[in-house]
Amino acid sequence: MNYRIIGFVIGRILLVEAALLLLPMAVGLGYGESPVPFLIPMALLAVIGGLLSFRKPAHSALYARDGLAVVALAWIFMSIFGGLPFYISGDIPRFVDCIFETVSGFTTTGATILTEVEPLTRGGLFWRSFTHWVGGMGVLVFVMAILPMGGDGHGMHMLRAEMPGPAPGKLVSRMSDTAKILYGIYLVMTIIEIVLLAAGGMPLYDACIHSFGSAGTGGFSCRNLSVGAYNNPYFDIVIGIFMMLFGVNFNMYYFLLVKRFRDVFRSEELWAYFIIAAVAVGAITVDIVELYDSVGTSLRHAFFQVSSIMTTTGYATVDFNTWPTFSKAILVALMFIGGCAGSTAGGLKVARVVILEKASVGEMRRMLHPNAVPAIRFEGKPLSERNIRGVYLFLAVYMAIFVLSCLLVSLEQMDLVTVFTAVATCINNVGPGLEIVGPVGNFSSFSPFSKLLLSFDMLVGRLEIFPMLLLFAPSIWKRRLAAPQRQADF
Repeated sequence: MNYRIIGFVIGRILLVEAALLLLPMAVGLGYGESPVPFLIPMALLAVIGGLLSFRKPAHSALYARDGLAVVALAWIFMSIFGGLPFYISGDIPRFVDCIFETVSGFTTTGATILTEVEPLTRGGLFWRSFTHWVGGMGVLVFVMAILPMGGDGHGMHMLRAEMPGPAPGKLVSRMSDTAKILYGIYLVMTIIEIVLLAAGGMPLYDACIHSFGSAGTGGFSCRNLSVGAYNNPYFDIVIGIFMMLFGVNFNMYYFLLVKRFRDVFRSEELWAYFIIAAVAVGAITVDIVELYDSVGTSLRHAFFQVSSIMTTTGYATVDFNTWPTFSKAILVALMFIGGCAGSTAGGLKVARVVILEKASVGEMRRMLHPNAVPAIRFEGKPLSERNIRGVYLFLAVYMAIFVLSCLLVSLEQMDLVTVFTAVATCINNVGPGLEIVGPVGNFSSFSPFSKLLLSFDMLVGRLEIFPMLLLFAPSIWKRRLAAPQRQADF
C-alpha cells in the first residue's frame, strides 16, 4: 500500500470539493443567504487537501489495491465534508442525517430523511442536487477530467473501481481524455435538458435542480411532491426521456459522435434495456388504466415511473404506493435490474442480467448435453469463464450484503415491505421504496444506526461492492515492500 500517493490523490479530491462548494455558495448569495455554511467547509477542505497534496511523492505508482482504497476513502471523506453545509446552516440539525443526505446525494440514490424540502435554504437545496451531478459520472472521473492524476494506468485502476458496470474501458488511448469525453457528453446533455425545461416554463433554478437529478439519476427535487408538484405533462415527458437517456451506457453516445452506428445498433445491452422498459410500461399501463381518466394519462405515469425506477432516479409524478400490487412488484423488480453499465444508473445493471440469463441457459444445455461446451457470447464477443465467474461472485456478495442488511434493519420493528424496499432502494441507489419509505415518505423514522448502515449500503451499491468491502481486509493496508513487475488487474 502506497500511503503517500493515496494521501496525495485524496488531497487533490478534497481541493476539488472545496472548489465545487463555490457554486452553491454563489447561488445562496444570489438569494441573500449567508456564505458561512459553505466558507467553513471550504476552508477545512482547502487546508486538509493542501497539506495532503502539497508535494507529490517520489514513488507515485498507484496499483490495483491502492486505486480501490482511494476510491472508497474519497467517497467517504467527500460525503462527510459535504454534509457540513447542511449542519452549519441548520437545514439538517443532526449530523448523522447530514451524512445520510450527502451520501444519498453523491451516490445518486435520492433517499432522504427530510419530511419537507421547500423550507431549506436555496444554496443548501442547490448543493443537495449538485452532489447528484458530480457523483453521477463519478467523483474521481470528474477529478481526472480537470486535473492530471499521474500515469494513465493509475487512472484506469480508479475508473474500474468507480464506474458502474462489469467492464468499463477506455474510449481513447489516454485515460484523462476518456474522462474529458465522458464529462463533456454528460455536461452537454445536462444543459440541453435545462434549456428544454426552462423553455417549457419551469423556473431556471428548478430546471437546474431537476436536470442535475435526472442527469445523475439521483432524484432529489426542490419540491415536496417531486415532479408531480408541477402537474405538467411536458415536464413529465422531458424528464422521463432524459432519465432513460442517462441510463444508457455513455460509450454509445461516443460511438454516435464518431459515426460508429453499427456498434450502437448491435448492442445487446441497449436492446435489452429498452425492451425491458417497454414491456414494463405496457404492463403497468394496462394494470392502472382504471385509476386515471384516460389511457394517455395512465401511459404517461407508467412511462415516467418505469423510467425513474429502472434508471434508479427516484422522481415521482404520483404516489405509486397506491398502485395495484402487480404494478408495484414490477417497479421493485426494476429496482434490482437498474440501467446500463457505464451509465449513471444503479442496480445490478442490464449487462449482468443478460449475462446471467445466457449463462443459466448455457448451464441447462450442458445438463442435457454433458459433453457439449456451449460458447457464451455478449456484445459479439465470447465471455471467458473468469468473466462469468465474476458476475456470479458479484451477485453472491450482493445478495449476502442485502440479506444481512435486511436482518439488521428489521431490528427497527417496521413492516417487512418497508424494511425490504428500504434496503433494496439504498443498495440499488434508487431512492423511494414502498410503505413508510414510499415516494411521499422518507427515512426520518429510522434510528441513527440504521441510517449509517443504509448509508454504507448506498456506497456499496454505487461503488460496485468490492472497494468498500476491501477497506475491511487487513491485507490491503500492508505496505508494499517492492514494486511488482506489472500492475495488478481487477
